Amino acid sequence: MTLQEIRKRFERLHGEQSQIEKDIRENKKDIKIQTREFHKHEQAKEIIREVGMKTQQQLQFHISDITSLALEAVFPKPYKLVVEFVQRRNKTECDLYFERGGKQVDPLSSSGGGAIDIAAFALRIASWSLQRPHSRATIILDEPLKWIDETLREKGSNMIKEVSDKLGIQFIIVTHDPMLTKFADKVFEVRQKRKVSKIYTK
Repeated sequence: MTLQEIRKRFERLHGEQSQIEKDIRENKKDIKIQTREFHKHEQAKEIIREVGMKTQQQLQFHISDITSLALEAVFPKPYKLVVEFVQRRNKTECDLYFERGGKQVDPLSSSGGGAIDIAAFALRIASWSLQRPHSRATIILDEPLKWIDETLREKGSNMIKEVSDKLGIQFIIVTHDPMLTKFADKVFEVRQKRKVSKIYTK
């Protein structure tokens, strides 16, 4: 190999070395940028997680408080509604329990229809109050107290009236229960004669 050939090879290798060193510098810069971005993403994920947890806590208090207050207004030994957010199959799910005396029970199988009636009503109110902006403040109820003992229907009717007055919600209630009509602002009575329905106001 001649001196000229050695020089050419040296220059070629030197050029390759310079390119490799340049690539290494650029790769190091990219690694630094990617590392910073990764840390930013991790920080963002943590912020989102914390916001999600605080939102869930606020929802827990909001839903639980409204429903528990409604139950307290009607029943002498009321249940308290417990709201728990849990992770299942990589999704957040909401579990609802009734609690009394430190014991949790499944509302649908262990509490009776009356408590479920009041809880279902209160959950509708809680859901409406969480809307931003609120939808129209009119809610239709079909026999909302049908499973409540007759001795407690006056308290239940009064509770619905108080919710209406305090939150400015208009309830349109379909019912056969005279106790509910006692607390109504206006009553429309539907009578059927010869298969024709007629509406009368009281």
